Amino acid sequence: MKKLLLIRHAEALPHSEKGDYYRPLSQKGEADVKNLAQKLNANNLVPEQIICSAALRTQTTANTLATAFNINNLKATEAIYEASENTLLREINHFSNAYDFVAMVGHNPSIAYLLLNLTGKVRDVPPCTAVTVVFEDADSWQEITHESGVITWYATPS
Repeated sequence: MKKLLLIRHAEALPHSEKGDYYRPLSQKGEADVKNLAQKLNANNLVPEQIICSAALRTQTTANTLATAFNINNLKATEAIYEASENTLLREINHFSNAYDFVAMVGHNPSIAYLLLNLTGKVRDVPPCTAVTVVFEDADSWQEITHESGVITWYATPS
């Protein structure tokens, strides 16, 4: 069994002088991600690895979670920034099989489309939403395909 924690980055400021890629989290976003970490800990949903987009807001979200979970295994990748759901699925298919529970921190609309792709279910994915998707029949990340997962946990900041 493989388990994926999909997370949309926390709320970011609307603009950055350096461009979209460098938008920092807002104060609300910083508070929301700390609250999310508490919810995940309370539900024993601590991943073994966190993979995120290399954009500032996703890295900050991922770093806050990694610190809260005492995880040193954090990987930022350009491939997740502005990725399609198919690109995200390819990224998942390349996860190391050494890990059974991995978190992916990314952007909308990609995260919402990926969730639909993996589960066949439409869910609202506002900033700092987390969704756990379980793949009961998968022994490797390479086996993850369209509509092969089931949503087992869903949380929004509110």
